Amino acid sequence: MDLSKLGIITFLDALNGKEAGQFARKVEQWGYSVLWVPDAMGREVFSLSASLLSQTERLVVGPGVVIVYAYEPIAIANASRTLGELFADRFILGLGVSNRGANDRRGIAYEKPVSFVREYLAKMKAAPYNAPTPQQQPPIVLSGMMPKMLQLAATETQGTLTYFTTTEQVARIRQTLGPNPWLCAIQAVLLETEATKARALARRYMQTYLAIDHYVQRLRSLGYGDADLANGGSDRLVDAIVAWGSEDQLRERIADQFKVGATHVSILPLNPRGEARPDERVIAALAPR
Repeated sequence: MDLSKLGIITFLDALNGKEAGQFARKVEQWGYSVLWVPDAMGREVFSLSASLLSQTERLVVGPGVVIVYAYEPIAIANASRTLGELFADRFILGLGVSNRGANDRRGIAYEKPVSFVREYLAKMKAAPYNAPTPQQQPPIVLSGMMPKMLQLAATETQGTLTYFTTTEQVARIRQTLGPNPWLCAIQAVLLETEATKARALARRYMQTYLAIDHYVQRLRSLGYGDADLANGGSDRLVDAIVAWGSEDQLRERIADQFKVGATHVSILPLNPRGEARPDERVIAALAPR
C-alpha cells in the first residue's frame, strides 16, 4: 500500500450518500492516496468505507479511527478482512479509544486504554474467519500519542495515526516509535490569509479538543500554559495546530511534517465559511496531481 502522496481526513456526515460518493471520486481524481473517515456519532464507518471503495478505483479508504470500545474484536477483524478481500490493498484500518467524555455520550465504557487495546488486538488476530482471506491483511494503525500506546502501535501494528498535533509533537512521536513504523500525521489546513479571520475559524475547530484532558496534557508537556489553552487557544497555539494562509504557506507546513519524520500526511480541510462540509477549494489547491 503506497501512502507516499497526501491523504484527506474529513467528516462526511454533512453530505448525503450521493454527495459523499461524488466527493470520494473527486479526491481520487485529484490524486490523493487515502481518504480517512472518522468514526464520530454518525454513519457506521465500515458500511461507509465499503460504499466509498465501491465508487472509486484506486483510492485507499479507511476509518480514522474506529472506536474499539463500540465493537467486538471479531466484528472489526472480519469487517476488515472482508473489505481487504473485496478491495485488495485499498482498505486501511485505524483504531482508537476516543476519550471518556465522548464515550459517555456514546453510551459505552472507557476502560484502561493500553491494556484494553493490547488484548483487543490479540483477539482480532485470533478471530475465526471462514471466507476467502485477503492476499494481504489490511494494515492497522493506532491513534494513540501517549508513550505506552505508541510503543504498542510500534510493536503490534503498522504504526500510528496522529491527531491535533504540532510539528514538534510529530517529531517526538517519531523518536518514540523508532525509524520503521508508519507515522501517519494529520495537518489541519485553512486556506485563509487574513490572520484575524483565520484564527477565529481555527479556534472554532480547536475549542472542542482543548476541553479534552489528554490533548491538554500533551500540549502542556510542550510548554503551553493556561493562557495558551484558554478561549480556544492563544495565537501561538493556534498557529502551531492549524496551518492557515496561502497555498504556498500550507504546502510548507505539510513539508515540515515530512521533515520531522512523518511517513504519510493527510490534510484536514477546515471550511473558511465555518460550514461542516469539507472545503473543496483547499483540497483542489493542494492536490498531489
